[in-house]
Amino acid sequence: MSPPPPARRLRVGLPRRAFSQVLLMQVTIAAGVAVLATGLFLAPLSKQLDHEAMRRALAIAQTTAQDPQIAEGVLTTEPTTDGPVQREAERIRQATHAEYIVVMDRRGVRWSHTTPSEIGAHVSTDPREALAGKQVMEIDDGTLGRSARGKVPLYDAGHRIVGAVSVGIAYDSVRARLISAIPGLFAYAGGALAVGALAAWVISRRVQRQTRDLAFSDISALLAEREAMLHGIREGVVALDRGGRVRLLNDEARRLLGIGDEAVGRTPDEALGEGRTTDVLAGRVTGTDLLTVRGQRVLVANRMPTGDGGSVATLRDRTELERLGRELDSTRGLIDALRAQDHEHANRMHTLLGLLELDMYDDAVEFVGEVVGDHRVTAEQITEKIQDPLLAALLVGKATVAAERGVALWVSERTLLPDRLIDPRGLVTVVGNLVDNALDAVAGTPHARVEVELRTEGRAVVLRVRDTGPGIPADQRELIFTEGWSTKEPPAHGKRGLGLSLVHRLAERQGGRATVGTADGGGAEFAVVLPEALTEPEPERAPALTGPAAPAPEHTPAAAEEEAR
Repeated sequence: MSPPPPARRLRVGLPRRAFSQVLLMQVTIAAGVAVLATGLFLAPLSKQLDHEAMRRALAIAQTTAQDPQIAEGVLTTEPTTDGPVQREAERIRQATHAEYIVVMDRRGVRWSHTTPSEIGAHVSTDPREALAGKQVMEIDDGTLGRSARGKVPLYDAGHRIVGAVSVGIAYDSVRARLISAIPGLFAYAGGALAVGALAAWVISRRVQRQTRDLAFSDISALLAEREAMLHGIREGVVALDRGGRVRLLNDEARRLLGIGDEAVGRTPDEALGEGRTTDVLAGRVTGTDLLTVRGQRVLVANRMPTGDGGSVATLRDRTELERLGRELDSTRGLIDALRAQDHEHANRMHTLLGLLELDMYDDAVEFVGEVVGDHRVTAEQITEKIQDPLLAALLVGKATVAAERGVALWVSERTLLPDRLIDPRGLVTVVGNLVDNALDAVAGTPHARVEVELRTEGRAVVLRVRDTGPGIPADQRELIFTEGWSTKEPPAHGKRGLGLSLVHRLAERQGGRATVGTADGGGAEFAVVLPEALTEPEPERAPALTGPAAPAPEHTPAAAEEEAR
């Protein structure tokens, strides 16, 4: 036999769902407020009813004391059950519905009472204050039970105190009025409680929909998991509200965008400024896997709207991937060039072998000299005009690749760049991207040629890259520097449209500009101006004078060329 299922324990405590907890708390609060309000109303009501009863008793006592028959009867008759004082007091009592009216003389002897047998006896409560000329209101116990009393002195025609009048209002009537008021109060309190419970239910239902009927512990766990996930993932996350303001940034988004907590509560335009990254985050540019550049970083952005009218954008850093992709493209081009060089080298070796076998040694030496000299002349020409080693090495390599692709890469005669660059790597990126684009544009065309010009104007560097390709149409010159825009087929490693955008961004970062126009012989001409790109030249030190000063040599272009050689 299978074992019986374990008995379910009765769970006592608060419900787990947020809806139930909120409803229970709000109903409890509404009930507590209703009970408290009712109690606070009943307490002063009871005191008010007591005070009204005492004021009524005092008013009846004052009216009775003003009756001249009462004072005259106390002075001229005996306290009897059928005396004039008893008859007049009973008449007033019945007319005012008082519980009792007691008339006493200065000795405290009753002259009237509801119970005739009490006439002629002393009163049960102390009458000294009333006999002293004071008016008294009180709640007290007497022979007829608890009552609200009013006591006043009794004056004769000469305004002398001859006794006192005590009037009582049955306290049961006061309590009955209080009890009769309680159902009405409870009705109002119940109505208020019902309205509060209905409002609590409506609010709780809204909370239920917004919290997806989760328990508070689940919501707390989700928040903790969200914080851990947002700050642990290696993708930037930017959340915006329905007004387009940033409401959340994780650590990676702060790093990729270069902003901090001050961006929270601001729009992307206010936090980032103008640019494609701002347009993507704001939703003005739509699509999937959108490429954008922020600073020197290449980002891939995706934006997804949320149910409350806001949106969430994710950012991935593709800087290294794009750099590796460009290096892969360059490596493939270099491999193709080396493969072509290998074939050319084999042809040259075969030619050299034939010359040697034909005993044409002089021709063989001349052939080897020409082959080696061509490359040496090209390298010397570049390093003679470009003294920065990184740029010189770049152009030497590009010249080799260009030659194997059937393109002539020339360095302009006006080129002269000293070795005083502040950011040589940035200029290498600019030159490399422009030369690669130019080589792609002219490859396969007759008489293909690319010309590079690098010169200085003060501390500014002016770069011009001209080609003999088809050129850039006038209507596309404004778009060519846009991130992700390209007329070429995308490579295997990703997307195009980043090289010229990086050139434009690097130029702007240094306070310069990048433009495109038409070259003299057709084709495209890209111009980049980088102000403050060179360091200040070091001042020349005067040589120590040990004898008559020798005249300084004249620095002419011919002398500089000879010195460089």
